[in-house]
Amino acid sequence: MEEFQTTLKKNNYKKIAFKVSKTQHLLIKASINGVKGNFILDTGASNSCVGFESVELFQLKAKKSKTRAAGAGATGMFTQIAKNNTLQLGRWKETDFHLVIFDLSHVNIALQQYKAKPVQGIIGADILLQGKAIIDYYNHCLYLK
Repeated sequence: MEEFQTTLKKNNYKKIAFKVSKTQHLLIKASINGVKGNFILDTGASNSCVGFESVELFQLKAKKSKTRAAGAGATGMFTQIAKNNTLQLGRWKETDFHLVIFDLSHVNIALQQYKAKPVQGIIGADILLQGKAIIDYYNHCLYLK
């Protein structure tokens, strides 16, 4: 394992720790536009997103979007988009980051039923692909390049 981490470090990968919640979600801390928040790391989500209630928190410039969101148990949800944001996960940073904004209340209601903390958003496959992600489930680490 040490050799694996050394190789990743040599290849400019940044190591970011995550936690596994009681609901078996992967929880990760991230900053958007310099503001910290709690997120679910979701390999099945095509786009990273935040909830409508976090627009002001993260200083997002929300614009109308024709895209409708679909997620577990919900389809056709109204969305907005916020372009040109800065996202930071640990020491990994992206400065031209686009976010989908939509109603995350169904996610947080589900988390609260398990007495888990609410999240401000989801880190999705867009970031995982862009950062050439490697997820080490056993050691609860995400690596991004």
